[in-house]
Amino acid sequence: MTDDLAGRIAALMPRAKKDLAELVAIASVADPRQYPAENCRQAADWLVAAFTEAGLRDVRLEPTPDGSLAVLGERPAPPGAPTVLLYCHYDVQPPLDDVAWTSPPFELTERDGRWYGRGSADCKGNIVMHLTALRALGEDIGVGLKLVAEGSEEQGTGGLEAFVPPHAAELHADTLLICDTGNAAVGVPTATITLRGMANVVVTVSTLAGDVHSGMFGGPAPDALAALIRMLDSLRGPDGGTRIEGLDGDGIWDGVPYDEDQFRKDAGVLDGVRLTGSGTVADRVWARPAVTVLGIDCPPVVGSAAAVPAKARARVSLRVPPGIDPRAARAALDAHLRKAAPWGAVVDIEDESFGSPFRARTGGKAYAALDRAAREVYDKPLAFLGQGGSIPLCNVLAATYPDAEIILMGVEEPRCAIHAPNESVDPSEIENMAHVEALFLRDYGSGRD
Repeated sequence: MTDDLAGRIAALMPRAKKDLAELVAIASVADPRQYPAENCRQAADWLVAAFTEAGLRDVRLEPTPDGSLAVLGERPAPPGAPTVLLYCHYDVQPPLDDVAWTSPPFELTERDGRWYGRGSADCKGNIVMHLTALRALGEDIGVGLKLVAEGSEEQGTGGLEAFVPPHAAELHADTLLICDTGNAAVGVPTATITLRGMANVVVTVSTLAGDVHSGMFGGPAPDALAALIRMLDSLRGPDGGTRIEGLDGDGIWDGVPYDEDQFRKDAGVLDGVRLTGSGTVADRVWARPAVTVLGIDCPPVVGSAAAVPAKARARVSLRVPPGIDPRAARAALDAHLRKAAPWGAVVDIEDESFGSPFRARTGGKAYAALDRAAREVYDKPLAFLGQGGSIPLCNVLAATYPDAEIILMGVEEPRCAIHAPNESVDPSEIENMAHVEALFLRDYGSGRD
């Protein structure tokens, strides 16, 4: 039956490509300041039709508190069988720099054996993985199913996190497949077991009532941009590692390592450029806090005037690993920035987004069943890795369903370049992970070994 299932999934791959092309063509960026809200509604409607055709029942749209639409559906469990919730999200990151894309961001393009387009991996590739697994199985599903597809995950506005607790009974399941991560590398089946939390802030520095002429006042007039630069620079030590007063920056990762040469390749680090921080790459990515300046508002080079800036602001992201309280980390970041402000500059720090770190429990029956499926498809055991990113929903789900097993998996291996120009997916990962998912849904809870 496994060989037959593999054959059915292989036969479905042309349809998977067609599905992904249709989804990528929908610019479902959940920010009406950049793209029409109708785009997200179009993507949500597409999911309703596709998952209904794939065998789920009562597939519908439900509004969430941030105004986004969640797609919900279900399939009753056979008598005595467990229920599995399938998660994905249909919104995508904006394309950022269109010029940096080799092919149009909202047009699925095949190149060098990969499929390129915004959302091709994160997370529309995982949507297609779900659909391919369900179509291959048909009626041969050994569990109950529930579906929730989120519509604003990339914006971090918390619509689904707020939706889950009052709808706990509606979404309850024994195992939650959070399909918004991926494998350590193509061909290496992987479950992500830790996530870093986050504390994003916007810091505004003011020094003058207004911009003043740099020739007449430059020198003694305090420069807000220069003050901000000093404050941001203070967040890193001499080696470039995050160093925030009151925050432990020396955590150790004790799981599967991350090879430094592979990291350099995955991250696109230029030749001759050193990595920042100390310790192993895995320590730095999965076990330690990391600060990133995401953006700065200041006069652009083209069009700037000969003036001393009176105000400047920056968007700062702080990722925190399991074991660090994100509220304490946010407080440490606030105190550090204020202390680092020079010349008595006026500092205002505004919270933007917040999320707790997450660690999965891996000793249950669902993890064992997924490992069996991974061994069948990849001929390798399931690997466990951390991830530097944040998925706040996981903490909400863990608190709402404390007895459920939560598994993070998917098609988003490092070469996918999610959130960056030229995002892509390896179609073999869609095919093989759909096979893993199908085996899991067929056999989990059935007693098959």
